[in-house]
Amino acid sequence: MQRTVWTLLLLAALLSSCAPVNLNATLPVFETGVDPETWALIPAGEFLSGQFNHQVAIDYDYEIMITDVTVTQYVAYLNAALASGELEIVDDKVTGYYTGDEFRGARHEVEITAGNYIYVPLDDPASTFRYDGSIFSVKSGYENHPMTNVSWFGARAYCLYYDYRLPTELEWEKAARGSEDGRPFPWGDEIARNQANFYTTRDPFEDMATFGSRTTPVGFYNGLTYDGYQTLDGASLYGLYDMAGNVWQWTGDVYERMHYRFMRGGSKDSYEMDLRIWARNNATPTYYSPGVGFRCVRTPLK
Repeated sequence: MQRTVWTLLLLAALLSSCAPVNLNATLPVFETGVDPETWALIPAGEFLSGQFNHQVAIDYDYEIMITDVTVTQYVAYLNAALASGELEIVDDKVTGYYTGDEFRGARHEVEITAGNYIYVPLDDPASTFRYDGSIFSVKSGYENHPMTNVSWFGARAYCLYYDYRLPTELEWEKAARGSEDGRPFPWGDEIARNQANFYTTRDPFEDMATFGSRTTPVGFYNGLTYDGYQTLDGASLYGLYDMAGNVWQWTGDVYERMHYRFMRGGSKDSYEMDLRIWARNNATPTYYSPGVGFRCVRTPLK
């Protein structure tokens, strides 16, 4: 009998932890002081890549956003691109043109031909923006949160619209790690519960008993205290925030004989091990999720 009771309690806990996020729940609003319009310079040079610290080099300078693209930034893009005719609304989806990939017929490879593909859905309750038939707007409280529910096509299109691009996996990894050592996390060797947004961090945006995990504002984990919740500074050596946790980040590589696209960084729903710099995730380029976002890179401005 006692074992049955404990089994039922465990089952109830698991069910509550898997409850869908209620985006209508009261959302805390905090200013982090981190400007999502800021970029960091990543200098050319060698660094240690991967779990086993292979020495590699990137022979050019580049800049990367210090935060993920926010909902405010992406909504501004949607309105501008829709007005210029670069987007279409089809069957409750925002779509746009992609030139297609070279198809080599490898096992399990899916052909991606030239055509229109989904950028973001309009009918998903997990989306943090609205569309009234003519104008896109941000759901209240999510202005400085990372843009989510965006496909690889939608992330790539945003970057290209502003003459940016998605980072390669190596560019992302160097920006997250720096060139000093083979650290597993952007800030160092260990991770604390209040250093990044991952599973059961108990930050003000998480309540597993009622609505599950949600994103935190970009740069939230910067050493400040919010409503009694003390964060540790989770910035990388180059001053980048949320390179571990909050949302998985799309990267730009298109690999031969494969239609999958890769993500880095872990998310609000990940365990600590998946926040390590070398951890990878992948999905089809049409995939979108409340735990997936992106940031862009660009050639340094003169």
